[in-house]
Amino acid sequence: MALGATALSGIAAPAETVQDDLGRTVTLPRTPQRIVSLSPGATEMLFAAGAGDHVVATVQYADEPPAARKVPRIGDVVAIDMERFAALRADVAIAWPGGGNPAQIEQIGRMAVPIYNLQINTLAQLPASLRRVGKLAGTSAVAEPAARAFEARLSMLHKRYADTAHPSVLLEIWNHPIYTVGGIQLMSDALTACGARNVFADLRDMAPAVDIEAIIARDPDMIVAVSPPGMSAEWLADWRKFTGLRAVSKGKLIGFEDPAFVRMGPSILDATEGLCRAIEAARH
Repeated sequence: MALGATALSGIAAPAETVQDDLGRTVTLPRTPQRIVSLSPGATEMLFAAGAGDHVVATVQYADEPPAARKVPRIGDVVAIDMERFAALRADVAIAWPGGGNPAQIEQIGRMAVPIYNLQINTLAQLPASLRRVGKLAGTSAVAEPAARAFEARLSMLHKRYADTAHPSVLLEIWNHPIYTVGGIQLMSDALTACGARNVFADLRDMAPAVDIEAIIARDPDMIVAVSPPGMSAEWLADWRKFTGLRAVSKGKLIGFEDPAFVRMGPSILDATEGLCRAIEAARH
């Protein structure tokens, strides 16, 4: 005999168990309906996976896709308003390891809010991460085709630049002091997709500070100023006094101001394609 609605209402729904990008098991009492994103890249991933309607709060600069701009902000990647967070009664918080405020993330854990870690170090890892987010949010029907489309575009990009000369590149992500990216950072992998080589790929820090002496010793073929909008010309002007650098003497100084390149969401592939075109143009 079938159970009636009254009987079914007394049965607890089974817990949801998923793996996050760090391989941690995340257990939730149900498919999350109230998601708080703690980084712009995580917000973009949630929307790409079809879970945008369930994002109840995010942080500053989470502006992709345009629909994400309507989501309330409760702070930025450095600090959020914990009182507002608590009032949201979130089912899960999406964190980006290596960023954000570790003390606040620990505090969220003590509030018994499950924490799902979203971490991507290579472009090839993004589709699997997108699928995991879809599983978390119960939106795999959207996440799966989005992941496949990303894989197809990435494959075409690798094929296009597979036979290039692999110039060495300094990615400058801040100018005073000079910060670059190490070999395990997503932007470094984007360089590889363009047929280029991160001149500091051997460094294991995500964003190491480097001095001018180290840059002179490695003498990159190109310097790319990955700056906030409107600042790349100033950053590149600082290099012109170092005429002994190959990149300076040959005029291989590139300004690149696409915010998607540092957001760490699916649109980083759009930005990578733009970077590839800029590097290709500088070769000639």
